[in-house]
Amino acid sequence: MPYSSTIAGTRYTFPDLRTLLACASPPRAGDRLAGLAAETAEERVAARMALADLPLKIFLEEPLIPYEQDEVTRLIMDTHDAAAFAPVASMSVGAFRDYLLSDAATTESLRDLAPGLTPEMAAAVSKLMRNQDLIAVAKKISVVTRFRTTIGLPGRLSVRLQPNHPTDDLGGIGASILDGLLYGCGDACIGINPATDSAARVMALLQSIEDLRLRFSIPIQSCVLSHVTTTLDVIAKGAPVDLVFQSIAGSEAANRAFGVDLALLDEAHAAVQNLGRGPDGANLMYFETGQGAALSAEAHHGVDQQTMEARAYAVARRYHPLLVNTVVGFIGPEYLYDGKEIIRAGLEDHFCGKLLGLPMGVDVCYTNHAEADQDDMDNLLTLLGVAGCTYIMGVPGADDIMLGYQSTSYHDALYIRSVLGLKPAPEFEDWLTAMGIMDAAARIRPVTGETQKLLAALP
Repeated sequence: MPYSSTIAGTRYTFPDLRTLLACASPPRAGDRLAGLAAETAEERVAARMALADLPLKIFLEEPLIPYEQDEVTRLIMDTHDAAAFAPVASMSVGAFRDYLLSDAATTESLRDLAPGLTPEMAAAVSKLMRNQDLIAVAKKISVVTRFRTTIGLPGRLSVRLQPNHPTDDLGGIGASILDGLLYGCGDACIGINPATDSAARVMALLQSIEDLRLRFSIPIQSCVLSHVTTTLDVIAKGAPVDLVFQSIAGSEAANRAFGVDLALLDEAHAAVQNLGRGPDGANLMYFETGQGAALSAEAHHGVDQQTMEARAYAVARRYHPLLVNTVVGFIGPEYLYDGKEIIRAGLEDHFCGKLLGLPMGVDVCYTNHAEADQDDMDNLLTLLGVAGCTYIMGVPGADDIMLGYQSTSYHDALYIRSVLGLKPAPEFEDWLTAMGIMDAAARIRPVTGETQKLLAALP
């Protein structure tokens, strides 16, 4: 059905819900590339006015991608919790925004509301919000997950230690891991993107981290970010797999482009559960997403890229993951053109993920051909820290020499924890203190005493 609003005597009509959402989106390159963006700022305002008056329940009545054609739509609809939705069921999108910013929206009420929200509802309300609104609401939400460390507690910021190497050299990776540990990074996980997706290489990387963990009793979890089919292979071969990783997107067709579907993810989740490597009730999956993934696979179904990104969170939510993060600027300027678009997208993704009940982190990053630089990333990092981001990436020198993009460094993690008074996960903090890496005031100390033994552990 069409939607419309009038500005200064000009009537704007949007033929369907997909068009309305796309035209209400803040400017971004991917929507322009797809021919979905508002043509003028006035049209964008008109779309937001119409969207603000839209009942939230319309998203349960008019799926953006037909139910019969898409398993992600079926997942969203079939798992919707009507009882959790009841407190906001009578609200419009605009009224929902007002509620989220009010004192009535507490940490507890937002936690209880999450199962009743669809990704489309989260995306829609985000389009009506300024950056400060996204930060203010996300700050109120606490999503806590656990493996060997407890992630997402208030006053804490975790770091994925990302020691990638272009040839998967164990010595180079080991040096990067040691560097990160000495900066207090690694409590989210030690996560390696392998240069080659071979079972033998994945097993060697996993075993090297396992040996280090056991030798120094480090409360960490490891992950080699191989394709889920490779991870299933190494699980069958007895590899020490803590977390199953997979990149995911917001439509069945986009996930097929990644070589996965829900049945395969179900199989992987069951396989890692059967290993029993974590404590009872441990969260065992790690997902990465990114605005533009569905569009780049020509699997966006005419839906704007930010809404498609939020739909990916429905897939993640099915598996109660330990970690989810948007690799916000990784796909390139074709989808997020400059620092302004990357900053906005990072805040949107973090807000939507947490609103839907996910332990949301952000890879604060950009590619070298984007109109962005490290100052833009400093700005986004700081805003996310204020917003209560669950975790960020720790990359040696902020320059991933294997993937070829710019992210955040171990020193960046030190900065944001210091200026905002944040600490690592409690179990990891205790280990850092015992090793003399961190003092009682949560400050990182020079290498002394027990930390010398870590130096000898390099391959």
